Amino acid sequence: MNPLKCAFGVTLGKFLGFVVRHRGIEIDPSKIKAICEMPPPRNLRELRGLQGRLAYIRRFISNLSGRCQPFSRLMKKDVPFVWDQACQNALESIKQYLLNPPVLGAPIKGKPLILHIAALERSLGALLA
Repeated sequence: MNPLKCAFGVTLGKFLGFVVRHRGIEIDPSKIKAICEMPPPRNLRELRGLQGRLAYIRRFISNLSGRCQPFSRLMKKDVPFVWDQACQNALESIKQYLLNPPVLGAPIKGKPLILHIAALERSLGALLA
């Protein structure tokens, strides 16, 4: 074991870009800040960068595929990149959601797990809580 990479008896620690606490796993606030301060993408390369950042924290954002639906048409081949109001609204919705992100926690022994399923016309989501 490398003592510089080990931490024992701590109540909080950063691990692989996430914050691990006694109450669960949270998104690193610097990751949220980076997304919230991003300007709207001006081209396909910047949109892919945004989607990469969102994919990294996807388990913390409910219905991420549904929220990103307006971006998908811009990703198609031979489609000109035009950032319209629907795309801007989707980005603002994601940024607003990240202002109060959820905390992922381990299941508690003896408590039942509930499966929530959401099906929309263009997306499908499930949550085990």
